[in-house]
Amino acid sequence: MLTLKLINEETDRVVKGLQKKCFPNAEETIKKVQELDKARRNAQQKLDKTKQEANQLSKQIGGLMKEGKKDEANEIKAKVAELKQADKALQEEMQQAENDMTSLLYTIPNIPYDNVPEGSDANSNKVVKSSLRECNENDTVGNWDTNPDVPEARLPHWELAKKYNLIDFDLGVKITGAGFPVYIGKGARLQRALINFFLDEARKSGYTEIIPPTVVNEASGYGTGQLPDKEGQMYHCNQDDFYLIPTAEVPVTNIYRDEILNENDLPIKNCAYTECFRREAGSYGSDVRGLNRLHEFSKIELVRIDTPEHSKESHKEMLDHVEGLLKKLELPYRILLLCGGDQSFTSSICYDFEVYSEAQKRWLEVSSVSNFDNYQANRLHCRFRRQDTKKIELCHTLNGSALALPRIVAAILENNQTPDGIKVPKALVPYCGFEMIDEKTF
Repeated sequence: MLTLKLINEETDRVVKGLQKKCFPNAEETIKKVQELDKARRNAQQKLDKTKQEANQLSKQIGGLMKEGKKDEANEIKAKVAELKQADKALQEEMQQAENDMTSLLYTIPNIPYDNVPEGSDANSNKVVKSSLRECNENDTVGNWDTNPDVPEARLPHWELAKKYNLIDFDLGVKITGAGFPVYIGKGARLQRALINFFLDEARKSGYTEIIPPTVVNEASGYGTGQLPDKEGQMYHCNQDDFYLIPTAEVPVTNIYRDEILNENDLPIKNCAYTECFRREAGSYGSDVRGLNRLHEFSKIELVRIDTPEHSKESHKEMLDHVEGLLKKLELPYRILLLCGGDQSFTSSICYDFEVYSEAQKRWLEVSSVSNFDNYQANRLHCRFRRQDTKKIELCHTLNGSALALPRIVAAILENNQTPDGIKVPKALVPYCGFEMIDEKTF
């Protein structure tokens, strides 16, 4: 969440940032936070004053009793009792203001960096790079007119999956419900090959692999900003008050909750493969066909914990890493700098990677790479100690998909169709053990 220091010292910047992110009633909300903060501090000051007065009076009681001034001592005792009662009321007042302020802060998103474009929806996202052509300052999703030439008679991945017996969507409905596909034969092997390929590439780039739980407690959800769940996207285990993770970002980042790290140990670079679970409430139509939008899917996540001065360099390194994966998979891609209104709740800046689906004739998001500045770290109490000054500061956190598998699988199937079958990208052949998906061998 936003720090009180930032809100109080750079109020105008915060309000403008929230407005860029299309947060309603930004000025009024920030003003309310400041009022609650003032009420909390005023109560704290009064509490400190009454405690000090009570302590000073208490010291007089013993001396008065020794002097035989019992009545005066009792009067002071009564006064101390009154002050203690006032202390209790002030403590409750201070705690209430603290709770109300924290609850309000949890509802306020992170503010975007200055270079984040203005805009309220995906059409204003800036296309900063593409494998298809050079981009310019005016390229946005709304005016993008460059797509690969799509040959006729291309089949969508859900038809290819059925033709080659790779994925059974109906069987998933039988076992669980829509959005829970069953991978079979070469479909399962392709999925596993991608997982191992992505993990090996992350390891080569210096990431330490983590196998975290896929179920987390409430504190973890609040720490990374998935809670409060304003859009109802998380699966909740009511009896135990646990949540199924929507991304490995949640458990991996929470490893560092309530920790003070050493500056020399940063940046910390972790990667994790997990299943991810999302309710995808409100999704419908062609967007949810086949692998386009699932309730359970596999993903490899990159997570970094860094210092404020190095986090932008870390972000660039993560972007280069994800782009390298798409190049090795030989997929047509574009990179988007998201506008303020299309950013996630917690990000300061976010780039999306999209691959082109030749059969569906549209772009599919396969990765989001974000820098959260100190927003998550403030929620997590994730800090580091400066080596020279020993000063303790908030870390910066970053994460990105490298990569989300369902749409990568869809793009590989659709973009690599040949008369003889589906050609497997060269980088994956050593992992899956076959070069072609055809009707001869399943």
